[in-house]
Amino acid sequence: MKVLVACEESQAVCKAFRELGHEAYSCDIQECSGGHPEWHIMGDCLPLLNGNCEFDTCDGKAHKIDGKWDMILAFPPCTHLAVSGAAWFEKKREDGRQRDGIEFFCKIFEADCDKIAIENPVGIISGNYIKQWFPDLAEKYSLPWKVSQKIHPWQFGDSFEKTTCLWLKGLPGLAPTNIVDRGDFITHKSGKVKPKWFADAFKLPPEERAKVRSKTFPGIAKAMGEQWGSLEVQE
Repeated sequence: MKVLVACEESQAVCKAFRELGHEAYSCDIQECSGGHPEWHIMGDCLPLLNGNCEFDTCDGKAHKIDGKWDMILAFPPCTHLAVSGAAWFEKKREDGRQRDGIEFFCKIFEADCDKIAIENPVGIISGNYIKQWFPDLAEKYSLPWKVSQKIHPWQFGDSFEKTTCLWLKGLPGLAPTNIVDRGDFITHKSGKVKPKWFADAFKLPPEERAKVRSKTFPGIAKAMGEQWGSLEVQE
């Protein structure tokens, strides 16, 4: 199976598919941190989405994809879409960052590919926010798009609480593989309860914080590879 894993520098999902024999490539504007530059495309994923493309991986080798990708899995930046950042939405509407984020998400989901999954936290793609503030985009892409499935790492063997939303096209929801405890939580002075790992991330520099908070947990990556990688390819 030919698989494009867009917006993934960690290569967690890419490696999960590679371990099962699939021709998977991670793609991100950042260098990969997963240890396999021979599987990583450093650059914009948009020109690659519809297949029939040529590209170089970070080891300098050239590759060619004839026809469509069999599957596209994407982890687009949530900075301008997640409801957790609502306090900054007005400024992001004004300077165009939010519009660009919405368009980027939608272009991936509307790619010419039969099997697509996009992962993001709870955000504006599934609510009425875009209809209110970006009615032209709501009409263009028939937004909002309802979330197909919500999962947590603790359903797949990792003791962490993290609401993970999946928008799926041509793919079934992921079945939990190993239910474990939800990990540690802390209560802030405001009374809000947050997962400890998430709160600890705020102690890191901003660039490291974003990577930690957006990482794909091993159990979820493995489930994607095993469950979606076993599906038949449509000829």
